[in-house]
Amino acid sequence: MTKRIYYLYHIFGKKIGVTRNLKDRLTVQQGYQPGEYEVLDSSEDIDYISERELELQLIYGYKIDRQSYKNLINKYKNQMKLNVTEQTTTFPYPINKLKGNLFDNLGIQIKTNFGGCALTPEVVEWIMDNANVSMYNPDRTYVYNKALYEFVNPKRGESKTKVEGNIYNLIRQWASERGIYTSGDAKTQCLKLQEEVGELSSAILKNNKQEIIDAIGDCVVVLTNLAVMKNLNIEDCIEAAYNEIKNRKGSMQNGTFVKEDTLLKPNATGVGYSHAANNAANDMLNTKTL
Repeated sequence: MTKRIYYLYHIFGKKIGVTRNLKDRLTVQQGYQPGEYEVLDSSEDIDYISERELELQLIYGYKIDRQSYKNLINKYKNQMKLNVTEQTTTFPYPINKLKGNLFDNLGIQIKTNFGGCALTPEVVEWIMDNANVSMYNPDRTYVYNKALYEFVNPKRGESKTKVEGNIYNLIRQWASERGIYTSGDAKTQCLKLQEEVGELSSAILKNNKQEIIDAIGDCVVVLTNLAVMKNLNIEDCIEAAYNEIKNRKGSMQNGTFVKEDTLLKPNATGVGYSHAANNAANDMLNTKTL
């Protein structure tokens, strides 16, 4: 089972706190960029990190929290009881605290009369875009069940682009229903990815189209699940990679695209990267499958 890591952070001149997700809690929710805060400590032990938070708040001269992080988290966990009716699902949080608490409960199932839905990072984003504040209690928010179901399960016959856009959602739901996120381990998934890449290499060497399709698909499934385990969306990872390469210049060298700034840059052996890559490719192509 994947252990949770708690980060003790310091926003310079502001506060000391604890979170499991630095990017979401500090950058997305509060607007602080790396460099505007520091990580003072981290641990898998919530008792230790809770005591350390109060200790450092005192040492740094900040206001000491009335409740320790451990007690606060337990309080929120006890409150994470969804009120599901025929029309809506209500969350026990005000809108300004909804996102963080949803991320703390990734993997739980939202079961409505339209069908089940796993709480994934993408579903969290949808909930935030469509959440309504209860007119009876401003500390509670809700979404409409049918709209949520339609988001997770696009209708047949709709454009292929929309179906493809939600395939990651279906993968995440499949994985959540099988306990991969709650009982799995990121390191194990990484090893699984290497296994799938090995099968892809074998399929390419055999030039077996169906096996290539299966292996590429398996790699994407593992990467999707690995991203969730690190509190990420694979879509964001792909977009970040594309933004990195979209303006990259270079040329094809022996069947491989080599970026411009490494064409003539030697590696530790004194051989240019393009030549080293070519030698590795030739080694693979000359390897016979057993």
